Amino acid sequence: MAEESRRLFVALWPGPALADRLHDLAGEAHRDCGGRRMRRETLHLTLAFIGAVPADRLPELLALLGQLRAPRFQVQLNSLGYWPHNHIVWAGCAEPPPALLQLAADIRRQTAAIGLPASGPAFVPHMTLLRKATATCTPPVAEPVVWDVVEWVLVESCLTPHGADYHRVAGWALD
Repeated sequence: MAEESRRLFVALWPGPALADRLHDLAGEAHRDCGGRRMRRETLHLTLAFIGAVPADRLPELLALLGQLRAPRFQVQLNSLGYWPHNHIVWAGCAEPPPALLQLAADIRRQTAAIGLPASGPAFVPHMTLLRKATATCTPPVAEPVVWDVVEWVLVESCLTPHGADYHRVAGWALD
């Protein structure tokens, strides 16, 4: 019998008002770039994608993440980018705050120390707005989206025929 595992990642998750603003920004980009808008409830900024974690390792991971401390910070999503290799339009920040970069580095270092390294490329703070964009575009952001970040979360990704559904596993307040 295969060991049960959970597909996990660590992220910053916007509140409802911010998610609405980001969804509107995705709509603006969609007019210029085409593609498929991300669902409002799935918008997030991934800090570390951990991947398949055996269910019996979840308590260890939760305890480890619960020990991390980081200050509150503000993110200004003030630019859009386009990755042609996967046809993604994303919102990012021209100057990521040091506290954001440090939090992502700490999470990645700690998970790697217990044999659960984050997969994927180096950390580039971004929020995917569109997938399968049909035009290479980076329309300007008329007004930066300002995000006062107060917590970070561990999320389970469940793949379905209509895309991924995300379920919050745990969250930790920033100091």
